Amino acid sequence: MYTLIRGINLFFEIVTWLIIARVILSWIRPNVQNMSWRKIIIFIYNVTEPILGPIRNILPTTNIGIDFSPLVAIFALSIIKNFIIRILI
Repeated sequence: MYTLIRGINLFFEIVTWLIIARVILSWIRPNVQNMSWRKIIIFIYNVTEPILGPIRNILPTTNIGIDFSPLVAIFALSIIKNFIIRILI
């Protein structure tokens, strides 16, 4: 049981860090012509878009140009992770 809980915790940690990496990538705008960067960016977007996309559709758009979906996603992932771990304990 302990191994399952650690695995679930690790999964949610990785997804959270990938969302943070996506936010940082949106700020620094790396060169997508470089194939190494392109593979990393595509991987991060493929993993995080199924989580962030639906949240973006639900949240109202703001005129200030700030995307709050990563913040909401990290908060929701934390709640889901804690819920699953409490069920298993």
